[in-house]
Amino acid sequence: MNKPLNRLLKDIRMCRVCRDGVEAEYVLPHEPRPVLQVSSAARICICGQAPGTRVHASGVPFTDPSGDRLRDWMGVSEAEFHDAKRIAIIPMGFCFPGLDAKGGDLPPRKECAPLWRARLFAILPEIELILLVGGYAQRWHMDKGAARTPRSGRGQTLTETVRNWRPGERGDDGRELIPLPHPSWRNNIWLKRNPWFKTRVLPALKRAVRARLE
Repeated sequence: MNKPLNRLLKDIRMCRVCRDGVEAEYVLPHEPRPVLQVSSAARICICGQAPGTRVHASGVPFTDPSGDRLRDWMGVSEAEFHDAKRIAIIPMGFCFPGLDAKGGDLPPRKECAPLWRARLFAILPEIELILLVGGYAQRWHMDKGAARTPRSGRGQTLTETVRNWRPGERGDDGRELIPLPHPSWRNNIWLKRNPWFKTRVLPALKRAVRARLE
């Protein structure tokens, strides 16, 4: 791992902006615990939303049922998935944002992506394939950093973004992009309503991932 990346990761893991640098009503309701998986050698990057309660407790990305489903979608083993030299995991928000009144996860903290995201990707030149898991990641990477607009990538809904995707699609930086719904079990209804995702997107996803792991 290179020195600039080491320094940046040290700064990220010490970050307390959402705890100490905001007005009282917007303070993160617990101690920050940034969770990400990064290596300068990784060719694949998973960009999700933010850690949930289980990941906040474990400190390891996607150690929950969503992770099980995502690994199945990608066609990778748990060992491959958690090998930082092969797969980077960089969520839109590095810390668990807390829960809303209904017990669901709050959106990623708005401070995180503008502060760290461009700087981090600028020193990860080996990444060729970015998996955009959910609308926040799709908006940021497909709409030039517009992470909090009301729609998904390129002015479309999430369903439109995923359905209109074609193999080989690339972002402005030349990296291949694959937009995905969140693998949460709360999206079971979405998956049933959109069978094309399983038949058209998942085979292409598996091929793209395996090509970077071979």
